[in-house]
Amino acid sequence: MKFGPIAIYEAEGAVLAHATTAGERRFRKAHRLNGEDVAALKAAGISEVVVAVLAPDDLGEDAAAEKIALSMSHRNVETKPAATGRVNLHAETAGVFTVDAKMIDAINAIDPAITIATLAQHAPVEAGQMVATVKIIPFAVAASLVDAVARICAGGEIFAVNAYRPVNVGVIQTTLPGLKPSVLDKTLRVTEARLARSGGRLKAERRTPHDVTLVAEAASALARDNDMVVIFGASALADFADVIEKAGGKVIRAGMPVDPGNLLVLGTLDGKRVIGAPGCARSPKENGFDWVLDRLVAGLDVTASDIAGMGVGGLLMEIPSRPQPREPLPSRSAKAEPRVDIVLLAAGRSSRMGGPNKLLALFDGKPLVRRTAERALGSKAANAIVVTGHQRERVRSALSGLDITLAHNPDFADGLASSLKAGIARVALDAAGAMIVLGDMPGISSKDLDSLIDAFRRSGGRAVVRAAHHGKRGNPVLLPRSLFAAVAQLEGDTGARHLVEAEGLDVIDVEIGQGASIDVDTREALEGAGGVLQD
Repeated sequence: MKFGPIAIYEAEGAVLAHATTAGERRFRKAHRLNGEDVAALKAAGISEVVVAVLAPDDLGEDAAAEKIALSMSHRNVETKPAATGRVNLHAETAGVFTVDAKMIDAINAIDPAITIATLAQHAPVEAGQMVATVKIIPFAVAASLVDAVARICAGGEIFAVNAYRPVNVGVIQTTLPGLKPSVLDKTLRVTEARLARSGGRLKAERRTPHDVTLVAEAASALARDNDMVVIFGASALADFADVIEKAGGKVIRAGMPVDPGNLLVLGTLDGKRVIGAPGCARSPKENGFDWVLDRLVAGLDVTASDIAGMGVGGLLMEIPSRPQPREPLPSRSAKAEPRVDIVLLAAGRSSRMGGPNKLLALFDGKPLVRRTAERALGSKAANAIVVTGHQRERVRSALSGLDITLAHNPDFADGLASSLKAGIARVALDAAGAMIVLGDMPGISSKDLDSLIDAFRRSGGRAVVRAAHHGKRGNPVLLPRSLFAAVAQLEGDTGARHLVEAEGLDVIDVEIGQGASIDVDTREALEGAGGVLQD
């Protein structure tokens, strides 16, 4: 391939290096010129164009990318059509991504013109997510180089999405005097949410005294009827390994080089996997427990050497709530303010819109759900959790690049309660409250959210705080942690309003203006608020 300017009369068959306009016609970059195109360019007074001239053995960028992609062997991966020298590959199902790194490296070493990029090894993926991309950098590449890539690809499976399996999990929680049942209840909800993302099911739970013999008996019983057993200790249960061995099982690995997650223990019992969960597994935040759990649910083996190899990249995050943080925190003269997380509800079907999803309507050129999420992120809240459901992938795409936590609610059609529970289950363990923000309220600003958070903090983190307009209650609503357990019991299309009234807590109404009462349930309301529906 030769690249550079040539006379227009020599340009037939060449590939344009830049977009070019000829009268009313516009030729895109990488367009291959035919005789009619050349005539139009001449007629427009263009005497020279910058092009790539292909050699007889060159393949155009799209043809080359497509040939490489089609030569690959993979599982549960869909190959998209080639465009602008690129072929994207997407997961056909949710699961854990695995890749032959040596094969990828060998391909990328052939020539800089040919590139393949993938997700990281063992990355969790959702259905529809892009997992790899083939890109031809110049406008064409020698066919011999493409053939060399195809020969490497013939060596076996290059990557795969290992689909999650619907496993049944039994959970054991040990108890000690002074351990609140609410902690155990929260752990159960967090575990259920963790399993739900991968299609697993928490089938049974047993609560036993913190005693090796009793826990071993419970583990044996649960292993008979479940695919996996997870044990949570009331304190750092250093004898997880003893429990597995006493039950007649085998310890695979005790301890892992991932922080948080150091105290994880993995073993087998009656052919089933047993995980002694580290304390951080009670939190929805990513930790070493997730890495092992996701792989097992996806049907991948996890060996002692696999866990030993998790050290690079295994330093995840510090948890300030630990009794003894790994690194001293800066001293503060004042007590830390109560933490607030935001739960943004974006799972609804927009049934009153008659088809289009109102959360994807454009306000000032931006999808409503993204606009609302950005305002949540711009507030004093510590984290924004977005609950998805209807049109999950479209909503996820609209939120691309934002530093949010996604919580999918597969039961969104059951009503509001299921989304509230899915969001609350992902709230941080050290959060004093959760602000419930509806995704369809375009009038809410970051400043409004801060007004509610400030009022909540002044109450010591114990009151319910509601947005109001002219003295009439509206949304958002900030719930203290004392209501979380009650939220977990809600069913159907029930919100948290009746809980506020039934629990007898102090309620603070904060006047924020008409934003508290403007939602966009109908086409008329949405268009009146300045929105433009998208099909």
